[in-house]
Amino acid sequence: MFEFDASAVLQQLTDLGTAWGLKLVAALVVLIAGRTVARWTRRAVGAALRRTHMDETLVPFLSSVTYYGMLMFVLIAVLGMVGIQTASMIAVLGAAGLAVGFALQGTLANFAAGVMLLIFRPFRNEDFIEAGGTSGTVKAIGIFTTHLDTPDNVGVIIPNAAIWGQTIKNFATNPTRRIDLLIGISYRDDIQTAIETIHRTLAAESRVLAHPAPVIAVHELGESSVNIAVRPWCAGEDYWVVRWDLTRAIKQALEGAGCSIPFPQRDVHLFQDTAAA
Repeated sequence: MFEFDASAVLQQLTDLGTAWGLKLVAALVVLIAGRTVARWTRRAVGAALRRTHMDETLVPFLSSVTYYGMLMFVLIAVLGMVGIQTASMIAVLGAAGLAVGFALQGTLANFAAGVMLLIFRPFRNEDFIEAGGTSGTVKAIGIFTTHLDTPDNVGVIIPNAAIWGQTIKNFATNPTRRIDLLIGISYRDDIQTAIETIHRTLAAESRVLAHPAPVIAVHELGESSVNIAVRPWCAGEDYWVVRWDLTRAIKQALEGAGCSIPFPQRDVHLFQDTAAA
């Protein structure tokens, strides 16, 4: 007949409670210490990123990624200390992460491109750029999208993946820009007179830079005109105003010098068929 040994059962429970109690205390200590270290690391990473002049949009995100990444490792270690098998849990989390990654492939691509844009900074706010098939002034660079204002004041939101994966033209990178004009004169006009007239017109424009020196040369012999390439330099912010003013001033100066700016024309020759007549 079975006899209940209360003292033996009590001893087993005491041993079991002692063993599990020590494990739980150790796990709790590791959890608290790990969380404290993760918080300290998050603050340290944020301070280090700010010292490197990292974009303020990216600093909180990278700091949080560091914090939660360390916290995840701490939780896995704590679960292992209390006897829970973590291998299967890690496998499940990995499979779930892979499924989410495939589902959010486009979003993750925009996110990765946004991180690259914020780190390498190919352009900044208020720069005029051409990217993603659109030209405009940069108003905001986000994690997933970039906001531009077009010259006619239309707001455009471009996914970052469309910007990072294509050529980016930043018109505000360099302090100066070259203006490329193509001026046509008649074949009857004197080329030297036209070139000297254009030289004087450029010299009279104070916004045209002396260095680099403007280039004026015969570019090509067109169908109805001799085309002269005119390439002065100016400050980047003056580009369009100087371009427009020079186009008008050169036309007026050439006309005043007796040169003409021809329009496309064709000569038509008629031949009479004498045999038919």
